[in-house]
Amino acid sequence: MPRRRFRPDNFTLALLGTVVLASLLPCRGEAARIFDVITDAAIALLFFLHGAKLPRHAIVQGMTHWRLHLTVFASTFVLFPLLGLLLRPLGHMLLTPDLTTGVLFVCLLPSTVQSSIAFTSIAGGNVPAAVVSASMSNLIGIVLTPLLVGLLLESHGGVSWHGVLDIVLLLLLPFTVGHLARSWIGGFVDRRKPLLGFTDQGTILLVVYTAFSAAVVQGLWRDTPVSALLATLSACALLLALAMPTITWVARRCGFSRADEITIVFCGSKKSMASGIPMAKILFADQLGGLGALVLPLMIFHQLQLMVCAVVAQRYADGAAMAGAGSDSIEAD
Repeated sequence: MPRRRFRPDNFTLALLGTVVLASLLPCRGEAARIFDVITDAAIALLFFLHGAKLPRHAIVQGMTHWRLHLTVFASTFVLFPLLGLLLRPLGHMLLTPDLTTGVLFVCLLPSTVQSSIAFTSIAGGNVPAAVVSASMSNLIGIVLTPLLVGLLLESHGGVSWHGVLDIVLLLLLPFTVGHLARSWIGGFVDRRKPLLGFTDQGTILLVVYTAFSAAVVQGLWRDTPVSALLATLSACALLLALAMPTITWVARRCGFSRADEITIVFCGSKKSMASGIPMAKILFADQLGGLGALVLPLMIFHQLQLMVCAVVAQRYADGAAMAGAGSDSIEAD
């Protein structure tokens, strides 16, 4: 596989640069409060645009291919939480408490949208089903992820109704308003897809900067040993190594077509940083000093899933090309 596939993309470099900036020049005091207000506004705008982007017919269509969507749903919100609970004792031995919580938080998040669809397309999967499944995963995750956090992260006090209200006001309400406004602004949003990508990435960078600033001020790098960071990388890699083969095996055992299997693998094995970091900011608002460590596993997992899925998607595509070439050879004979 060409080495360039494993080089970090521009956004990953921007994330690393943001962490370095926050480590060297963290925002404090009044500046931190201003950044916090700006970040909340950016999060609301992000989910408003996501709502405007989701076509109404995609929701209706999602009802028809229910076996595929149910399998993706189970992978995202059942398999991953179970794997997270399975790995938690290992986290208690090797990671700091915040990093352990961060790894489990990764397991409770919805799927990505853009990259799931892109990899499904590259691999030759069912792209319309990927659009519906990934979009519905994010929509359901706005409600389900906070509930799972309350159930499984008992050390954080269970479900915070203040946190749930903030999720509704900052995420679900803008998403709903955006979707209802699609008939007026949907064409504008569809024609300016780079705008949504810029909002996605800009919002993440803002949240990462404010989160790591607060964490650095509280002594993140002083209190987190290098061994714990390496163990976090290993835990994220192990999580992905357990999830992807399991999801693939389930899809094949359930008798899905190759195209549907591809959709299930890429939609069911991914975790959204665009949704996860804003959710973390809201759900763990009372632990802002530890938020940097809490989102660090998600940043690591995100880069790992992109690199691994790039390889897997190309293997699916190569397999389809070889099968097509073999079929053409038989017909020629």
